[in-house]
Amino acid sequence: MVDDVFRTNVNITSRIPIAYQDKIILVSTAEEPKTSQVDELVEDIILTSKERPSGIIGIGGGSILDLAKAVAIMLTNEGNAEDYQGWDLVKNKALYHVGIPTISGTGAEVSRTTVLTGPQRKLGINSDFTPFDQVVLDPELTNGAPKDQWFYTGMDCFIHCVESLHGTYLNAFSKTYGDTAYGLCKEIYLDGNLTKKETQDKLMMASWHGGMSIAYSQVGVAHAMSYGLSYLLGTKHGIGNCIVFNHLEEFYPNDVKLFKEMLEKHNINMPVGICKDLSEKDFDTMIDVALGLEPLWENAIGKNWKKTITRKKLKELYSKM
Repeated sequence: MVDDVFRTNVNITSRIPIAYQDKIILVSTAEEPKTSQVDELVEDIILTSKERPSGIIGIGGGSILDLAKAVAIMLTNEGNAEDYQGWDLVKNKALYHVGIPTISGTGAEVSRTTVLTGPQRKLGINSDFTPFDQVVLDPELTNGAPKDQWFYTGMDCFIHCVESLHGTYLNAFSKTYGDTAYGLCKEIYLDGNLTKKETQDKLMMASWHGGMSIAYSQVGVAHAMSYGLSYLLGTKHGIGNCIVFNHLEEFYPNDVKLFKEMLEKHNINMPVGICKDLSEKDFDTMIDVALGLEPLWENAIGKNWKKTITRKKLKELYSKM
């Protein structure tokens, strides 16, 4: 499974060794991954293959990696992808699956989730069968990433670290990985003394360590609220996290300050006013999605999070975006 942005990129496609019954499936990432997209891919593979594949390889950014993980799961489990949105619902071991990231920051190459938008909600398939069996990390594959995408995806990693390090689920594993990735993000996006190769190498390592940090803990406020934006408006994951995080001084004051410095240093103009024309029903939809992510809120606030995270509170925050 290859991001169709590489359709004409021979530097990527020519390096894929095709043999026997191997097949390249070009997959659009114009929208966030959907459960329906997973079901369609699985059906296509079943109908066009003589036997079940020996493995699935995802080559692309976070969307492709998540789709590859989901397809590998659904080829060995009955039903539809939406049936497995949640925590530890997968019964059977996934097909052998490999991840090859072509952009750094998402942490999808190492996480135990595959984030999907379904008919009712945006929620990952979180299970011990979700992580890749093998990952190939080659910073050279990140060449040519657009600047804005490089920034937003890198900030996804930065936000992973912030939410893990300030969370109630923090432990020795998540702290060690999180501290490492956090330091790398500051070096990459604030210091500015690195060569292009050093930047690529360090961001790929930051992505891995940031992903490992949340694998041992959980994300927090920015991710919970960005899921609401993505479900209603189709906002891409990285930029959605940035739009939300920009208004979270109440929760992560020092880190939001650093984030704003990074925005200014790299001349990034984020979208504003994306919620200004939304109806009450629209706000309710986003709030429902956000509040449904209980483990994220428990990590961010604690077991009594419902006392402070009210519908009114979330509407006030969304209204600023």
